[in-house]
Amino acid sequence: MSLTNRQQPISTSAAAAPGLLQQVGMAGSAAVITVSFIHPIDVVKTRIQVSPEYASLGMGGTVKRVVSNEGALAMWKGVNAAWLREASYTSLRLGLYEPCKVAFGCTTPENTTFLKKFAAGSAAGALGSLAGNPFDVLKTKMMTAEGKGTPSIVGTAKDLLKHQGVGGFYRGIDSNILRAMVLNGTKMACYDQTKGYVVQYTGLAKTSLVTQFVSAVAAGFFMTCTVSPFDMVRTRLMNQPADAKIYANAGDCFVKIIKNEGPLTLWRGFMPIWSRFAPTTTIQLIIFEQLRSLMGMKSM
Repeated sequence: MSLTNRQQPISTSAAAAPGLLQQVGMAGSAAVITVSFIHPIDVVKTRIQVSPEYASLGMGGTVKRVVSNEGALAMWKGVNAAWLREASYTSLRLGLYEPCKVAFGCTTPENTTFLKKFAAGSAAGALGSLAGNPFDVLKTKMMTAEGKGTPSIVGTAKDLLKHQGVGGFYRGIDSNILRAMVLNGTKMACYDQTKGYVVQYTGLAKTSLVTQFVSAVAAGFFMTCTVSPFDMVRTRLMNQPADAKIYANAGDCFVKIIKNEGPLTLWRGFMPIWSRFAPTTTIQLIIFEQLRSLMGMKSM
């Protein structure tokens, strides 16, 4: 047998890329790790959105009051629901981004436009939102529960089911899907696009932590600008009392907020939202990129 016919060893670099479930799993892992550290900012943001009193206190005053009245652990109220939300919602919206890009025709650099990236991110966000909405409702209820005691996720779920039925877990689904589409579309498209600019103008590699950091920070800022109004509406809808339907749907909520409180109310909590998005987006995407690298996948 000639040397040319001998079987060549299989290169590890040619190993099959991780499948869809592995991509979703890596995205979920990155999200759960991230939210464990970022959750207190989410608590502050949510309190400010649902209460003019907390809004007048600002971020520092809200933290001081919550810790003083409810204890330091109150800053992690609802974190178990947040873990479940990230494991369902974020794992899908991050893990499905690249498959959605392919579905939208992003197969070569020439036909991969910003709008297609935005559409792919929006589609992945909508699918993730459908899966994560029940945990989003529970998380919002638990974060806004005042008092020394920490509400349990099981108790909150039972109370919600008793008073609002299964539909209660999908309260705010319309605004949540819209929010997820705008959020993920902005996040992934801006991150993807900014990486291209950083590589083009600095010569850094896509795998560089500097490239990933700068791109994630830019994505976090633009996300805050586009998502804040949808985040406000979603929070108001999810936090409605069971016995008083203040808003009929997302559109009604938008109109009533603008009419009764002014259009700038839609951006109430901009700083805490940005304070949450900036580190969340940065840590989440960098961890996701590193996990992809470990699994033999190329950088996004």
